[in-house]
Amino acid sequence: MAETKMQLVDWLDDLCVRFIINLPQEELESVARICFQVEEAQWFYEDFIRPTDPSLPSLNLRDFCLRIFQHCPLLSTFSDSQHTAAYQEFLAYKTRVPVRGAILLNHDMDQVVLVKGWKKSATWSFPRGKINKDEPDLDCAIREVWEETGYDIATAGLANDDQKYIDVTMREQHLRMFVFRGVPLDTFFEPKTRKEISVRLSTLQFIPLETC
Repeated sequence: MAETKMQLVDWLDDLCVRFIINLPQEELESVARICFQVEEAQWFYEDFIRPTDPSLPSLNLRDFCLRIFQHCPLLSTFSDSQHTAAYQEFLAYKTRVPVRGAILLNHDMDQVVLVKGWKKSATWSFPRGKINKDEPDLDCAIREVWEETGYDIATAGLANDDQKYIDVTMREQHLRMFVFRGVPLDTFFEPKTRKEISVRLSTLQFIPLETC
């Protein structure tokens, strides 16, 4: 008997179970935490599900959120206007989530690792990302560097408990960039996440620390 091909509605069922329905109760009581899980589900859908079936539609975060809100039994009782309000509240919340990252310098401190996002409008920046709930600052920076470049700061022995950092606040969002010296110039960089970083090697021009 031929296997039935999963349709979008079937995948939405699957994603609701994977990412939302089994959340702890305290997570389900927070609109922001639910929306972060929906965002994770959207990444999973675009990175792992759609590549197996190109007939499935590509959905941006807004469209995906609204579909999940309407589909998930825990959320479907709310009105469309409430779903839209929840999405807008999430977007506002995201801009305030602290960001942690790294300034990766070679031994002579005249070259620095930069990464570029997947979207066409993306610009070059230091590896960085939003901190997870209860995640230590330095751990977040190390994780983001590994996800975006494939370089493991901890294994390389570059991290220590009193790691130097630069703090910046931009539009209500706090950024902390840890500074690491001694990344070999022959390091092979390869992102560990899909559709987040557009290029493998982020090269490498000198940026004075005081301008970071």
